[in-house]
Amino acid sequence: MVPVVGVERESMDLVAEPLEESTEGSASWWRRIEWTRWAPYLLALGFGIVYATVSITRVHRNASMSWDTAIFMQAVDGFAHLGAPIVDVKSPGYNLLGLHFSPALAVFGPFYRLFPGPNTLMVGQALLVAISVAVIARVAIRHLGAASGIAIAVAYGLSWGIQSGVNFDFHEVCLAMPLLALAGAAYLNRDWGQVALWSAPLLLVKEDMGLTIAAIGASLVVCGARRWGVGMILGGLIGFALSVFVFIPMANAGGSSEFWAHYGSGDGATGVVERVFSLPEQLVSPGVKIETLLMLLAITGLLALRSPFVLAAVPTICWRFLSDNPSYWGTDWHYSMTLMPILFVALIDGVRRAREDKWTWLRAYATHAPAIVVAVGLVFCLQSPFRDLVRSETYESSPRAAAAEHVMDLIPDGASVETDLGMLTWLAAGHTVYWLGSDNRAVTPDYVLVDGWAWGPEPPDAAEQAMTLHPGATYETVFQHDGYDLARRVE
Repeated sequence: MVPVVGVERESMDLVAEPLEESTEGSASWWRRIEWTRWAPYLLALGFGIVYATVSITRVHRNASMSWDTAIFMQAVDGFAHLGAPIVDVKSPGYNLLGLHFSPALAVFGPFYRLFPGPNTLMVGQALLVAISVAVIARVAIRHLGAASGIAIAVAYGLSWGIQSGVNFDFHEVCLAMPLLALAGAAYLNRDWGQVALWSAPLLLVKEDMGLTIAAIGASLVVCGARRWGVGMILGGLIGFALSVFVFIPMANAGGSSEFWAHYGSGDGATGVVERVFSLPEQLVSPGVKIETLLMLLAITGLLALRSPFVLAAVPTICWRFLSDNPSYWGTDWHYSMTLMPILFVALIDGVRRAREDKWTWLRAYATHAPAIVVAVGLVFCLQSPFRDLVRSETYESSPRAAAAEHVMDLIPDGASVETDLGMLTWLAAGHTVYWLGSDNRAVTPDYVLVDGWAWGPEPPDAAEQAMTLHPGATYETVFQHDGYDLARRVE
């Protein structure tokens, strides 16, 4: 057992010395505040505001980078009305649980019922990530002391994985952030039962989380908690198998799981096996994978490698790097978000282990590591979404905002619309929305909207496109301005 390097509560709480009677006054309450106790929550509040601002301003500028937010809006709306998470954006009547096993999205249902729209999801995501900041800050302060703990919490809040995830609209993985942080905190406190308790709900967030749970179990085995570790390994693997081979196929119209589509032949688990046999080449080629690994290690100053908890990051890295999908390999998008709480818990554990190491140089490095990881985080900020917060254009409306609002006014609430990515997110609240890139022959929408800016130099005519896609229906143009082309079905 590795001794825990902690700090007594009395030394942790930065309480001011008693004031002389002559200095008592309006400032005395300020000096009596226990800043270390409040620091985690102040950091969480600050970062939560920043995360929400990054997401909401992107929506405000109509600059969503994908259809994902619209997908989750429709799914959450289904849960909000006590139904299935039907996502017409994918294809008419598509059940999202047939793509990813994410019933935990229902958590957003009551809030979305009250406040339907993309901002509800954006604020919810910011809140969940901010909670994980508070958890990381508290456990870091407890085990490493006030200064080091706060420094690591700041580095965590600034980490490029969180910034990339928050910047890329909304994704269900945000639900895993506080759970992973709480499981990691319990690991640092050597409370194995709490590790299992906080890990279990991850099975409802996304199907691959079962593998993460199994890896957390492996880290417990390494620490000597064999019974708890083996139980988590078995539970995680069983949960993964049920999600991929039972629950997802049950909800999928084709009766199969799309989990395998990006692996080798795509023929079930065979494709994954083919990729595993081609290791280690698949994990390091092409070079973008090495770049991602280096950036993951850099944000912890390499000290995460000192902790068994780093094993929890292995499944996510492997399924990403073994995939055919290039989007999984790099540092963009949201795919590294869930790695951040894992790596920073491993960093905290690595620092406290290094402080007790026999090597003098390693003990010295561990002392300065919190400052180093903050510096690394700040450097990455120069190329990360947070830099946009100091740019005035971030808070400006889209130059076509007036035209977009007019389009919205022309489409009645509850009408069905087939459109491209341009206004997909805005229309998903209050309308039945289909994506022009999907097979929508089974439906005949009331409106078809083309955003010329999303098509390039020669966008199609909305009315002609609509009648081509839906033979037998007649559409007429009702609005053309600033690149927006709206057609309405007349018969």
